[in-house]
Amino acid sequence: MSSAGIAALSPLCNEPLISNNIFRALADLVSSESILIYLSVSGSIIPMSVLESDSIESVKLRIQSYKGFVVKNQKLVCGGRELARSNSLLREYGVGDGNVLHLVLKLSDLQVIKVRTTSGKEYTFHVERGRDVRYVKQKIAKKGKEFVDLEEQEVVCNGEQLEDQRLIDDISKHNDAVIHLLVRKSAKVRTRPVEKNFELSIVASDLTDVGSNGVDGKVNKMQHDVGKVLLPRKPSYKEPMLEPFIVNHKIKLPSAIKDMINASLNGLSSGNHPVRSLEGTGGAYFMLDSSGKKYISVFKPMDEEPMAVNNPRGLPLSLDGEGLKKGTRVGEGALREVAAYLLDHPMNGHRSFIGDKEGFAGVPPTFLVKCFHKEFNHSGDMTAKLGSLQKFMDNNGSCEDMGPGSFPVKEVQKISVLDIRLANADRHSGNILLSKGEDGKTVLIPIDHGYCLPESFEECTFDWLYWPQARVPYSDEVVDYINSLDADEDIAILKFHGWELSPECARTLCISTMLLKKGVQKGLTPFEIGSIMCRKTLNTESIMEEIVQEAKDSVLPGTSEAAFLEAVSQIMDGRLHEIVKSTS
Repeated sequence: MSSAGIAALSPLCNEPLISNNIFRALADLVSSESILIYLSVSGSIIPMSVLESDSIESVKLRIQSYKGFVVKNQKLVCGGRELARSNSLLREYGVGDGNVLHLVLKLSDLQVIKVRTTSGKEYTFHVERGRDVRYVKQKIAKKGKEFVDLEEQEVVCNGEQLEDQRLIDDISKHNDAVIHLLVRKSAKVRTRPVEKNFELSIVASDLTDVGSNGVDGKVNKMQHDVGKVLLPRKPSYKEPMLEPFIVNHKIKLPSAIKDMINASLNGLSSGNHPVRSLEGTGGAYFMLDSSGKKYISVFKPMDEEPMAVNNPRGLPLSLDGEGLKKGTRVGEGALREVAAYLLDHPMNGHRSFIGDKEGFAGVPPTFLVKCFHKEFNHSGDMTAKLGSLQKFMDNNGSCEDMGPGSFPVKEVQKISVLDIRLANADRHSGNILLSKGEDGKTVLIPIDHGYCLPESFEECTFDWLYWPQARVPYSDEVVDYINSLDADEDIAILKFHGWELSPECARTLCISTMLLKKGVQKGLTPFEIGSIMCRKTLNTESIMEEIVQEAKDSVLPGTSEAAFLEAVSQIMDGRLHEIVKSTS
């Protein structure tokens, strides 16, 4: 509401005095709520006048009308926290006068490029925005023999010569639909470099020190030298490197992980640079095969996670080590990505030693790796990075591209089991992929698990909660799978693979697994169980949070974890009984 809108109403009142009083009162209200915020977009700062009572959705709509960025492509971050709940108000997130909101955009993957050469030839390409100018040169070289030597090509845009490392997205500063490039032979005289041999090696800094506060040494209670690697001196360190990061010699890599790593390394060694995704809030790189035509995997470095030291999306450093979601830590996203895969047990068996059987929910094969490439986002010396490597899954888009009505009930239920059990704080329709199986049936593939297993239940978010399939009771097959789960065994599996959960995260896993098992025993649907875990509004605690707090209040200081979990169990039984009674 604006003061202009209020003034337009005043002539309709019969008594001017009352009208003026109403006007002044409403104007004072608007004035007291009006705040000035600053929107940070790709390095530019844009002032915006808003109301503290504005919803996140309404702010995004204003950004869409002003800058043209579609609402569903926007992520807003303020004070190190993503403003994820669209119906919540700015004041509920603590946004006040003078705050800076960082806008992270999800841009289109492809850019149309028209290329003209000095000999008069013209080409049109559709190129991923994360590609660089050198890739365009390679595409041109494949079209003809005119520019075989890539080093002798120059690419010009609007009279400006572009360096090989320049990203296509960087060239398209105004979101141009088409970029026009001129390619010509370079006029530079190139001298042959003097070859020198350097054999000196040094010990690189600890790879676990990746964020503003790293991963707090939690990669995890490993030997002090595990995170260190012998690297050549920087001038000699040019070749790409990719290898599994194994902390336990008893771990045997399944063929799916081996094949993914080997194919990704072959792609890097063949000169195919990692392609940085322009979606999400952290650094994610698509790895190509040796032909450069097919994606093999996705690499997410720890030091490029949201609010980490080398984050490429312009987000500020975390001041206290907490991530975008409450209860998560900067630099631990890669560990959580791997944990989701390790704990996605097959129907018959567990992943104490990972096998090649597909997990119940279908989390793609994921493993912790050490990788080096000059195209990663390096703020200082170029060193190898630790991160998660996940198999790229062929797909037909994500669940946000279509309505949920066509999704099979079983596919939705398998995602719900995974999310409830891991207390996922970031399950939205954009990180569930759709794929057509060999039989033509729709398969849902869950990805992006960097915010699962948080220290608290405050930000649990499940988009599937409002899908019709969530109100269908679990099948007997799914119930049998849920009854086979064991949180203590899961904690041991993660420790075996190198991540010893913090007491808070371990508690979350135990309680969420407890809820899932008790819920299906009571015959509750995914919707009913998920509703216990998720908040209805930003400032209203979930039933799960109430249960945990009641248990904390009921035990004495120094009570063992086992006794605390028993208290949670008893209180949970009472609350579940009330829910079943109210729905019967």
